[in-house]
Amino acid sequence: MNPAHVMILAGEASGDAHAAEFVEQLRQLRPDIRLSGMGSREMQRAGVDVFFDSSIIAVVGLVEVLRHWGDIKRAMAIVKQRLEQTRPDLLILVDYPEFNLKMARHARELGIKVLFYISPQVWAWRPKRIHKIGKLIDHMAVIFKFEQPYYERAGIPVSFVGHPLVDKVQLREDVAALKTKLGISAADRVIGLFPGSRHSEISRLLPLMFDTAQLMRQRDPNLKFLLPVASTLDFDEISRQCASRDLDIIVSQDDIYGVIGCCNAIATCSGTVTLEIALLGVPMCILYKMSGLSYSIMKRLITIPHIGLANIVAGGAVVREFLQQAAQPDAISAELFALFENREYREQVLSGLERVRENLGAGDGARNMAQLVLSLIDNNQT
Repeated sequence: MNPAHVMILAGEASGDAHAAEFVEQLRQLRPDIRLSGMGSREMQRAGVDVFFDSSIIAVVGLVEVLRHWGDIKRAMAIVKQRLEQTRPDLLILVDYPEFNLKMARHARELGIKVLFYISPQVWAWRPKRIHKIGKLIDHMAVIFKFEQPYYERAGIPVSFVGHPLVDKVQLREDVAALKTKLGISAADRVIGLFPGSRHSEISRLLPLMFDTAQLMRQRDPNLKFLLPVASTLDFDEISRQCASRDLDIIVSQDDIYGVIGCCNAIATCSGTVTLEIALLGVPMCILYKMSGLSYSIMKRLITIPHIGLANIVAGGAVVREFLQQAAQPDAISAELFALFENREYREQVLSGLERVRENLGAGDGARNMAQLVLSLIDNNQT
């Protein structure tokens, strides 16, 4: 019998990273498994034959999607062709729902079994689409415990595999040593500026973070600012942008968890990084900006009060969110100062972050996902 073939589609950096984690576990459990897909550097490093670089289409928002529609259509055509040519035993869709559900439809037409990993946010907006999703997939793997009942009530096969970050997020190097390497003393107060991994996030949030840093440095000239650069971005270009503002921002490509550990407080984009910061217990505030048209559409659809994953997982507002017009340098600056100067407020935020950790589960998420993949493959081949 030929080795099983699994195709994996991940459309952005976080999905690429999550896919790479369960791929590593898959290879341990089934070394001869064949893996191909759409992804980026992390999936390639894990041994996946990546036939389309998803960093090209990693955009958020209606306007941004329209601008990149040509690239997205090309990606769809390539994926469809690969599905038809290779007929994998299983198609795994990692997040990126608008694109991936279209690919699910094509796979089902070809008789290919479909597993969706990291659920679309049916609990946040357009809840009725869960029934459409159920018609396009064979199984849903969720990473938040609270998501499981949504699919069970809709009669869709679902497994809670746990969040892979619980195992992954840990300090791998000595923070004091990293600070020394970066030119930060033990006495320095460090503000993290985390603008994201997508080009669209950088274009909207980096100027705002620069303005915030400038305002904070006027009040405290001794503050240090630390900005991590994701592997999906051009380090030299980000460094040039930082240098052009004459803010002496420390730009780093070091391990992201070490960088988080160096910070006293962080201003961050929304998304998975808020969970990573929460798991490492660093107070933060969340910034979110998109085109006015995209936001006006989105706010009519969203059915939950928070946008940041840390707040959603905690079940309440444990960190401040600054959205659209509310994302102003003076307000963000005041919040960041409060996070490391107001001891009572800082402890309150830290207590909320501990609730995030508790609600993410006990761990082994990537391993659980790999075992689910193999069970679906084996059932398919018998």
